[in-house]
Amino acid sequence: MNDFLSYRIYNNEVQEILISLAFILGAIVLGRLVRWFAEKILPKLTAKTETQLDDVLVEVLKAPMLFALTLVGFWIGIKRLSMPANAMAMIADAYKFLLVISATWFISRAVSTFINVVLKEKVNDESSRMDEHALSLIKKVSSFVIWSIGVITALNNAGVDVGALIAGLGIGGVAIALAAQDTAKNIFAGMMILFDRPFKIGELITIDGTTGYVEDMGIRSTKLRTYSGQLVVIPNYKTADSNLTNITREPSRRIELNVGLTYSTTPEQMRQAMDILRNLPSSVDGIEDKVKVYFTSFGDFSLNITCWYYIKKDSDLFETQSAVNLQVLDDFNAHGLDFAFPTQTLYVNK
Repeated sequence: MNDFLSYRIYNNEVQEILISLAFILGAIVLGRLVRWFAEKILPKLTAKTETQLDDVLVEVLKAPMLFALTLVGFWIGIKRLSMPANAMAMIADAYKFLLVISATWFISRAVSTFINVVLKEKVNDESSRMDEHALSLIKKVSSFVIWSIGVITALNNAGVDVGALIAGLGIGGVAIALAAQDTAKNIFAGMMILFDRPFKIGELITIDGTTGYVEDMGIRSTKLRTYSGQLVVIPNYKTADSNLTNITREPSRRIELNVGLTYSTTPEQMRQAMDILRNLPSSVDGIEDKVKVYFTSFGDFSLNITCWYYIKKDSDLFETQSAVNLQVLDDFNAHGLDFAFPTQTLYVNK
């Protein structure tokens, strides 16, 4: 057994290699224990406190701590072994790179968790100007900035001359900068939308003829879900530059109803039809008491009436229109008013 432990592999005794592996495995086990403690025990302890800082720490420590402990254990285990200088230098650079990435991961999760736990309360506060839209954008922008700085710092710590790397791109760097113009435009447009707050996630809006519910607002684009279920992705700079209508924030929605009666309709019946339309608010829930009715034209085959009514803000748009149409159909049939349909009358001279 002693002979086996003293056997050398690449100038390292088997005993030293096993000890190094023990450090690595011990770090992994310790990381698992810390994660288990953070997931199972700490939440029960922090639930008893009023502050939310400990809740943030619990969420932050879960995944990055396991990675960091494993990384430290791997470094301690490797450093004990005898290795060529160039190989050790490469491992040291990789360790420095991953160590910064681990710290970046920790910071990114800390900021994201802080936003989810602490700023989420402001979203639910009616007096606050912050909403889901702003919260989502803040999370994505902060994550992008943190990881950008983290990767650059990690490369620099690993011995990469980032300045020389960027300068060495030359024409390629210019091409990348030009290609990134649209991305920069979208980011700045997204920030403008954040401050102007023309809509929130979940609201119904129209952008250049496209109507849908706002499903997500990202760094690069805004996503709308149309009535037919299609997902429409619109770049933020187009959203900022386009005519935008927020249907959800309308005090009421005006609907135009066109009705055509046959030419056999008498003037008295026409007045009766217009009175039926004016009395719609008393028959249908969900519309405001300001209906406008006009006898608008003598059509090719019908006497045309135009009715404008207003659906209340909290009423369902399509359900209310359906109720109005059914009420008009019932009342007109009950009073013997005939709807017109395309017809032609031929006069033949003999």
